[in-house]
Amino acid sequence: MLVYNYLNSLCGDCLLAEELTQETFYKAVKGINKFNNECKVSTWLCTIAKNTWLDLLRKEKKKANISLNDERYVENLVFGKSLEEELESNNEIIDLYKYIHKLDVDTREVFYLRIRGELSFKNIGEILGKSENWVRLAFYRGKIKLKEAMKNNERKM
Repeated sequence: MLVYNYLNSLCGDCLLAEELTQETFYKAVKGINKFNNECKVSTWLCTIAKNTWLDLLRKEKKKANISLNDERYVENLVFGKSLEEELESNNEIIDLYKYIHKLDVDTREVFYLRIRGELSFKNIGEILGKSENWVRLAFYRGKIKLKEAMKNNERKM
């Protein structure tokens, strides 16, 4: 489940995440002799998963597409949000991801795993090979940078 959640946080596509998870475990079984017990198995698997995802991106020469969940649209319709409010909400989310994308690579990955993957700081630390405190600090500093960037953007308007 950890590998699937990690891949889903990277690609934002449930079906693609399932395929990549299968490919990850296939590669893990195929290369089990390369596992040297220097890290946890979950960290090793997530490293394979990340490399599998990057291989796919290289092959397709596309950037990761952060898709919005269709469930949100249906939920908003049920609770009476107008089309204008929904579009404004989507624009805010897109703007947020634009700001996140401008963060350094490590901080950006922490944000994606935390927001999209809904992983704990401990699990993110295991995946990235960092301490839980490092992940918490990176997330905290990233939030400060995002708030500053958003505040600066509001001033320009």
